[in-house]
Amino acid sequence: MNKNIIAYLLLIAITLLSCKPKQNMVYMSKNNMEEEVAKAKYNGLRIQEGDVLLILVSALDEIAVKPFNLNTANKVGSENTTGINQYVQPSEYLVNEEGYINFPVLGNVFAKGMTQIQLKQDLESRLKRYLTDPLVTITLKNFNVSILGEVKEPGQKESVSQKINVFQALGLAGDMTDFGDRTQVKLIRTKDDGNDEIVNLDLTRSDIVSSPYYYMKQNDILYVQPDKNKQIQANSNPNRALTFQIIGAVLTAATLIVALKR
Repeated sequence: MNKNIIAYLLLIAITLLSCKPKQNMVYMSKNNMEEEVAKAKYNGLRIQEGDVLLILVSALDEIAVKPFNLNTANKVGSENTTGINQYVQPSEYLVNEEGYINFPVLGNVFAKGMTQIQLKQDLESRLKRYLTDPLVTITLKNFNVSILGEVKEPGQKESVSQKINVFQALGLAGDMTDFGDRTQVKLIRTKDDGNDEIVNLDLTRSDIVSSPYYYMKQNDILYVQPDKNKQIQANSNPNRALTFQIIGAVLTAATLIVALKR
C-alpha cells in the first residue's frame, strides 16, 4: 500500500512540475551557418535627419585650412612628417530637418541620404576651390540603437562602431533572457520617407545575414518578444508559481512521512 501511495505522489509531482524543453535556443542553427555568414555584406550607413557629424578638414597649409574647421582656434598641435595637422578637434554639424549641414564658407551642404564616403568626396571636391589636396574625415557621433523586451539590460545603447549587426546589438543589451523568442524579434526602422517600418527577424536562421536588416542603422529599435511560456505565465494567476512550490513541498513531506512509516 505504501509503495502505491509513494508512486502516486511522485507521479503527481512530476506532472505538475515538469515542463516542455524550450526550443530554438541557438542562434543561426538553421541552414548552413558558415556559408551564409560568408555572404554578409555591409553597405554603410545613410546619413539621416538629426545625425550629428564630426567633420575635420586637413590640408598642407594650416593657415588656409583654419576657416573650414570651427574648432581650429582651440587646439593646434605639431605637424607630422606629411605636414598634415593631426591635433585639431573635429567640429560638430547637425543634419537639419531639410537634410542640410551648415558648413563654414561653403554654406548649406545637403547630406541626408548620403553615405559618409559620398559626403566626404562631395566636400573635398568643393574645398579644392580653396585648398590644395584637402582631406576630409567624417564620423557619426550619435549612433544609438534601442533594445527592448526580453533582454538582460534593455534601453538605448550607444555603439562606438557604426558597423554593428543585430547580434552585436543584442550583445550591448547583455543578450536575450531565456524567455526571449529568437524567432520573433521585431525591428522598427525609420525609412527615407520618414515612415516607420516593422519587420520580423528569425535569428535562428543563418540566412539572416543576407537580410537588409542584418546590419543596424542609427535609431533602430529592436524588440525581443517573450516566448509562449512567458506570455502564459504573465497572463496567469500571479500566485501560480507559489502554489506549485507549496504543492511540491507538501508532496515531498508526504512522501517522506510514508517512507518513514514503512
